[in-house]
Amino acid sequence: TPLLRQQRRFISNYFSRRDTPWNTGLVVVPQQAAYIVERFGKFQKIMEPGLNFLIPLMHRIPYVYSLKEEALSVPSQTAITRDNVTLSIDGVLYVKVVDPYKAAYGVEDPHFAITQLAQTTMRSEIGKISLDNTFKERETLNVNIVKAINAAALEWGISCMRYEIRDISPPKAVRAAMELEAEAERRKRALVLDSEGEQEAEVNLARGRKMAAVLASEAAMQEHTNIGLGEAAAIEAKATANAAAIRVLAAAVVSQGGQTAMRLRVAEQYVAAFSGIAKEGNTVVVPANVGDAGAMVAQAMGIFKAMDGRGGGGGGGAAGAGAAEELPADDMRSWRLAAEERAQLRPEGLEGEGELDDGFGHPK
Repeated sequence: TPLLRQQRRFISNYFSRRDTPWNTGLVVVPQQAAYIVERFGKFQKIMEPGLNFLIPLMHRIPYVYSLKEEALSVPSQTAITRDNVTLSIDGVLYVKVVDPYKAAYGVEDPHFAITQLAQTTMRSEIGKISLDNTFKERETLNVNIVKAINAAALEWGISCMRYEIRDISPPKAVRAAMELEAEAERRKRALVLDSEGEQEAEVNLARGRKMAAVLASEAAMQEHTNIGLGEAAAIEAKATANAAAIRVLAAAVVSQGGQTAMRLRVAEQYVAAFSGIAKEGNTVVVPANVGDAGAMVAQAMGIFKAMDGRGGGGGGGAAGAGAAEELPADDMRSWRLAAEERAQLRPEGLEGEGELDDGFGHPK
């Protein structure tokens, strides 16, 4: 066809010059060029770059080839993938003449032959893979096409350096479906990333709550420990103070006037205790001789003397009790006055209730 002939004429300029030089006797061959010389129509030699001498009318130069790597444009063609999708695909072929003799006499038109071989090889390789792999495995396609071309073009004196797929054009319907698929994949990845972010956030929050609970429990444990240590220290200090007070009191009791001071102290504590005995309840049971502070003090001192005598050997219990009953008159008056003043602070509801028992909770 005219289009095919035009294509062949266009590609032929890559390999050979049809405007071969005339034999004028002196021929200059450029670098990276190969001139085929025939003598009376028979191949004689390939002229080397530089100045060469030929005999006019005897020698002629029918073929001129460039030994440099050149690029050939492979026209667009249709190919069918393994999953029956029609594609429009083209490419670029990089070739180099490695044997001018085979290029001149091994094939009629090397440029046309290598182009057709590239197209058929590309169509064959496309039919082995699916549409999705066509876009993913372009490098593999290029390598396979180069291997197939070199295996066939070895006898043509041509070496295929590399092949590059330039454009792959699926039908419009397939492109629309691929765009929808790509959009769905992007939405899926976005949802996955969002869910992973939420999961990581929940994990971080849970870890934070866990650490906060652990720290709070450790703080509470430390607080209880500190409170216990403080209470223990307070109890120890109080016990130490009580022991010191007891030692001082013991020293005061055995000193001169200590017995009288102890009686006065017992009477004061008795009156103070009776004044607050009815503050927390409505009914109080009291001894019959609640107003006789002297008797109560004498009874307390008798108990003290008895205990003191039992601790000193057990023989002075009765004597101590008898001595405790013999109270000075001035001390008794002081204790009675203090008892009367304290008795005035009693609640009104307790009047007369002192006569209900004999001091031990029994009716009189």
